[in-house]
Amino acid sequence: MASETPKLVRVGVIGCGEISQVVHLPTLNHLSHLYTVTYLCDISQDALKHCRAKVAGYEAPRTTTDPKELCASPLVDVVLVANADEYHTEHTILALEHGKHVLVEKPMALSMRDADAIIAAERASKARVMVGYMRRYAAVFEDVVREVGGLDKILYARVRDIIGPNSVFVDQSGTFPQKFTDIPEDAILDKSARGNEIVSQAIETEAGIKNSTVNPMMWRALGGLGSHDLSAMREVLGMPTGVVGASLEFPFWSALLKYPTFTVAYESGLDSVPRFDAHIEVYGGDKAVRITYDTPYVKGLPITMRVQENINGSLRETITRKSYEDPYTLELKELYEMVVNGKPVKTTAEDAKKDLEIFRMLFESAQ
Repeated sequence: MASETPKLVRVGVIGCGEISQVVHLPTLNHLSHLYTVTYLCDISQDALKHCRAKVAGYEAPRTTTDPKELCASPLVDVVLVANADEYHTEHTILALEHGKHVLVEKPMALSMRDADAIIAAERASKARVMVGYMRRYAAVFEDVVREVGGLDKILYARVRDIIGPNSVFVDQSGTFPQKFTDIPEDAILDKSARGNEIVSQAIETEAGIKNSTVNPMMWRALGGLGSHDLSAMREVLGMPTGVVGASLEFPFWSALLKYPTFTVAYESGLDSVPRFDAHIEVYGGDKAVRITYDTPYVKGLPITMRVQENINGSLRETITRKSYEDPYTLELKELYEMVVNGKPVKTTAEDAKKDLEIFRMLFESAQ
């Protein structure tokens, strides 16, 4: 008897910029047995035209500059929010109000106010939110969590993410993304005003830090690059209890995070060297566990776990590469299970809110 054809989940994509062109649309195309892209939304008509031509399927997707049209459409089951993060909250809530499941790129929100608004909207909706922390869906990540959980005692840990220009990796991805300039002037001004208001809300109103000596744009840097590492750190090690010290200086920043029985060195930054140095390493008494990530913009690069341990006085080192299947693909498979089969996901709105607590700890310490 032939196996049953899986349900095709219809996706509406809000935001046709680099991340959609390089990652989301190609991955949805690869998973055409699970997904079909039915709607695209962007403020750039040129971006819509370009991305519409890139989407595979039986029918070309509809296009619009109005997120409300996309979210209200009966042709959409799940909304992928992948536009500028100033609009993540508004468009996630809009989708939920129309009963549409949401995959929202990180950062889901940059203030507690906005995170709470999304959580409230989800509770009032029949739909669910998944936050795009793709590193936590890497094939070997759960193995790392188990290995660390099996340590007798954690003595120390390191969280590191120092990378070169994304453009280097994007140009080698084979996706040939394009940038477009047909953006209305009022949209540019609105984006800037929203960004300033969100950062002010988070730092001054919620964290209570007036006249911050730290560049407020560091809050945006933590939401962009930092949330990848801090979110993964939380799943591996749990929430820190505080921050011993922090230096938040763009383009490099670092901190020492306190846990009840150990500390974590967190260091991150951006430079012009074309390499991707991202890993989490946890040290126990007789074992060290490390997960190493490569750039997500080139598919098929391995994510590995390295375990070093003392076996009767000898060093044994084990490298595990569980799959070449990239985390974005695995993330979308989990989304499919959530939408079609109701499977719970781990990267929830409540989970994402915890990153904002760590951002506040870092700013208070640096201040």
